[in-house]
Parts: sequence; C-alpha cells; structure tokens
Amino acid sequence: MTLTTTPATLSASEIDQFHRQGYVGPFAAVEPARMAEIRAAIETRVLTTPGPNPKQPVQSRHLDHRFLYDLCVSPAILGRLQALAGPDLVLWATYFFNKEPGGAEIPWHQDANYWPIEPPINFSVWLAVDPVTAENSCVQLIPGSHREVIPHVPSRDGMAFGEEADPARVDASRAVDMELAPGEFFLFNERLLHHSEPNRSDRRRLGMTMRFTLPMVKLIDQDASPLYPGHACVMASGVDRFGFNRMAGPPGADA
Repeated sequence: MTLTTTPATLSASEIDQFHRQGYVGPFAAVEPARMAEIRAAIETRVLTTPGPNPKQPVQSRHLDHRFLYDLCVSPAILGRLQALAGPDLVLWATYFFNKEPGGAEIPWHQDANYWPIEPPINFSVWLAVDPVTAENSCVQLIPGSHREVIPHVPSRDGMAFGEEADPARVDASRAVDMELAPGEFFLFNERLLHHSEPNRSDRRRLGMTMRFTLPMVKLIDQDASPLYPGHACVMASGVDRFGFNRMAGPPGADA
C-alpha cells in the first residue's frame, strides 16, 4: 500500500489561509490506485471488526492497524501539519465517518465543543476513502468561522449529534463544499464551523478523520467519553517534553 513519499509542506499563502479561514486544502495523500487498495482493507479488516473501543469500533483504529497509523503519519499529511504546528505532534484520535445512503445530517458544529482537551488546540485531517461530492454529503464549512466561539444548544430532531451550534449564529449562505477524490484530504482547526447534509444519494460516503495536537495539551480524562479505558496517545513526530498524557508506541505490523 504505497503512500505518497515526497516530503510535503505548506506555502506561506496556504499557512495564511489556515490562520485566516480556519482550513486549507485539498491535498493528495494517496494515489487513487493505492487508495482503492487501502479502501478494501478498511472495508474487510476495520469496519467489520471490533476495535480498542468496545462501544465505537470505528474509533482510533490507528492503535490496532499499522497501515492506518502509517497513513496518518505519511509525509504528505505530517509534513503539512509540521508546517503549521512545528515538529512535536501528538496523534490523539482517529474516527471513520461512514454515511450510508439515507444517513442523517450532521449539524453545524465546532469540534472543540465536544472534546476533553485543554487548551483546546487541535489540527484535524479529513481524508476521503470514497469519492466525496455534494451529492453524497461532502463536508461543508464556513470560512473564517473559527474566529468566534459559537454557543451550542440541544440539536433539532433528526440530527446525528446531540448538540449543534446555535442556528441563529450560523450563516449557512457562506458555506463551501469540500469535495474530495479518494486519497485527498483537507486540514482544519478545532473551531471551524462545519456540517454535512443527509446523504440523499445512492452512494456511501466514507471518510477518515485524524486528530492531532501538541504535547502541551492535556486530555482532561483519558478514560472518559468519547475516549475509552486504556486510551493512549501516540507521538506522531518529535518529542514529548511534558508528559501530560498516557502514551503508546505505534502498533506492530499488520498480519
């Protein structure tokens, strides 16, 4: 499963976009033919098997599958993250968002509302496993919305999440569709408003998110939801000079 091996970085204008708009991309991490190979492995070895979290089998599978961990730290992804955040990066969570035809709307939200991290500093990677288009419910985002903390309220009926950003504070007319080919990804921060529509197509929309932070950030309770007992972070690159969080090494080679 060959990944893109050319070292990657971000230009000054791309870094400026991330700071001003809260996101940057898309970029290619994996060539389409190789992504098809990875997609088949995800379907047969990940989505159909239990994982480290008994309640959420699609969570943090980088801890038990080396090919997923290697995808997270591939040069195309890690190099761009290092351009934003420096050499010391912690991979603290991954998740598969598998939206089948008819899948519910994910409401407008800011990720920091849900996470037990302090200070709330996070760099998210959203990588397409399937072709991701407006028709099958691509992520929509609002550029610049990360510069304000939006109150979250109980979600309206039919939403996939229990809380959503206050609809009175969301200007959806400014939304941008983030369409991606398999193996492409974009980066965004912990406060960017984003959501996805119901999947009204006849095609699945599968994406993988990767959550990175800095060693200075504390997971307030690694044994609390949405994590799980025994959860461990992994140093994706660099050195942990703080020791705030329980760490583990990368998983062994896949059988």
